[in-house]
Amino acid sequence: MQKLTATAKRMKAIRDKKAAMTADRRKKKADSQRKRRKAKKEGKNIEGKDYDHKDRKFKTIKANRGNDGKGTKREASAKYQ
Repeated sequence: MQKLTATAKRMKAIRDKKAAMTADRRKKKADSQRKRRKAKKEGKNIEGKDYDHKDRKFKTIKANRGNDGKGTKREASAKYQ
């Protein structure tokens, strides 16, 4: 967790909200929600997992967001489905 001043916390919340409401981010969120609903309907246990658009499967949040231990710098501009 970040230790931010009250002003910095407010400004970060504004930046985060602005980023989350872009058309691209909203499409990604909707896509992830569709995949989660489908997986649950199929009876898969996806508790505590995120969909990895590169590997096209659900994996732990830690593995997905950390790019399987390789970090996220290299894939910053990559286009995944």
